[in-house]
Formats: sequence, structure tokens, C-alpha cells
Amino acid sequence: MNNNISNKDKKDWETFLSKNEKLPNKDLADTKKNILKYKEIDLHGYSLNDANKKVEVVINDSFSQGISKLKIITGKGLHSDHEKDPYKSKNFAILKFSIPDFISNNPELMKKINEIKDADDKDGGGGAIYIFLKKNQK
Repeated sequence: MNNNISNKDKKDWETFLSKNEKLPNKDLADTKKNILKYKEIDLHGYSLNDANKKVEVVINDSFSQGISKLKIITGKGLHSDHEKDPYKSKNFAILKFSIPDFISNNPELMKKINEIKDADDKDGGGGAIYIFLKKNQK
């Protein structure tokens, strides 16, 4: 570290202190611009068909409302009763897998979506997904 401060720097610092000016917090100003409008739904207890319908409605409504981030809690399928029916696919009886598949195969929904990804561990990890919506250009 250089302990030699120029006279100009000293003068600038003294001038700044004498005016009692406040520096704008650039970090705070930047975060205000990037605040996401957020919505969360929990699909625990929904049947596959009902969950798909609910997700479609929520995505469409959220897009119209200018929501930019959705968290959809699907659960991890640990308590799912897919084991009772041998004709059901284990992968698609679980909302964790079927919801992203339903969305990806719906072109009208995909027009409104930037990205679908697994939630962070703090938000449910493998038992939840994030959907980042595009900005609605009304």
C-alpha cells in the first residue's frame, strides 16, 4: 500500500469533507433497477392434470402482470403414489419432471419464457423450479 498521498488528493478530500456532500451509493441504485417482480406457487397435492392447468394460468397471468420470476414448488416426488400404478411412468408421475416438460412442449408458454431452471437450495433445490419470464411488450 502506498502511504504517499499527493497534495492534490489531500486538497480534494478536504474540499469534499467541507461541503458535507453525500456520495451516491452506486450499488443501491443498481439494485433498484433490477428488482424482480416475484410470484410463488406450491403444487403439493395437485394431480398432474390440475398442476399443468394451474401452471399455464399462472404463467399467462404473471406475464400479463409484468412478473419477471416465478418459483414453482413441485416437491421432490418422495411422497408420490406413482408406485401404486405400474402403468404410470415414474419420471412423469412426479411434478418435478412433468411440469418443465409440459411447459417446454407448449409453444405459447415458451414465447413468454426466457429460462427455466432448478431452484437454488435455499428455495427448495430439486423440489422447485424458477421460471424467468420475458418482459411483456403490451
